[in-house]
Amino acid sequence: MMAFNPNNVLMQDAKTGSVPVEEGTLVLKEFMTKSVVTQLAKYEEMDKTEKIFTYLASGPGAYWVGEGERIQTSKAEWLTAKMVSKKIGVIIPVTKEFLRYSVKDFFTSMQTPIAEAFALKFDQAALFGNGSPFGEDVSIFEKIEKSGNKVQLGSLGNLYKELNGVISLIEEADKDPNGFTTTRRFKQPLRGAVDDKGTPIFNDPGAGATNSALGLPIGYVNSDSWDYSKAHLLTGNWDYARYGIPQGMEYSISEDATLHTIAGPDGKPVSLFEQDMVALRVTQQVGFMTLAEDAFAALTPAAEGTGA
Repeated sequence: MMAFNPNNVLMQDAKTGSVPVEEGTLVLKEFMTKSVVTQLAKYEEMDKTEKIFTYLASGPGAYWVGEGERIQTSKAEWLTAKMVSKKIGVIIPVTKEFLRYSVKDFFTSMQTPIAEAFALKFDQAALFGNGSPFGEDVSIFEKIEKSGNKVQLGSLGNLYKELNGVISLIEEADKDPNGFTTTRRFKQPLRGAVDDKGTPIFNDPGAGATNSALGLPIGYVNSDSWDYSKAHLLTGNWDYARYGIPQGMEYSISEDATLHTIAGPDGKPVSLFEQDMVALRVTQQVGFMTLAEDAFAALTPAAEGTGA
């Protein structure tokens, strides 16, 4: 039997299956560059939908030793965690002309829409728990709610002091914050923030380089992924957030479904048969978890009536 070759097989002849490895890898790479969580969190290799791993919660101590004395020993604290992946899916309606593309060319052209859709939903779930399949008290903001690590915008009268306060909440837990995340909408307040000497705290090297504030890099998330009712900015030690991607993508194409989550020009659900279209459904397993509730903090919206 001749081996499947995505370069030669047309989509109309392969309406279900696994996304070719090369194209699937490119989609995942783009997903990982568009998702702020995958940029900041620590990656865990996963070859199954569940993974049990150990992590160092607190390290061993060192001791001064006199000449000829026995060196004391201390025990490092290792904890066990289990990460479970969940299925994320996207449905993209396209014209029937795409059925005449080869499988390879089709997924090359669909790479960016798939990656953007995955990144949007994943960041919504991981950052704020919105629509999350990972359970309660797993997202970054849910951990912040439990710890109370919040500073209100305008509460200290100066954004520099408020960001410094957010950082200090992490440091009080004996952890080092290693990055901010927010939306580009918040760049304007950051650009205008100065320290006690009038020096700007925001650094924009330009040319696509990473912005930073108070020495910490800033990762920008798609505004559709952000919940401004909860926070303007998040920070933390992102080593305590983990994600994994255990298996390849699968796809299916339908020519006669009705898409109830998408409205056509007439405001009604899109009927593929009536509109001579097809819909691509792509699914992928993704895992996410947080390991400590005191490792993250938030700058929350100003109190009503403060004008901040």
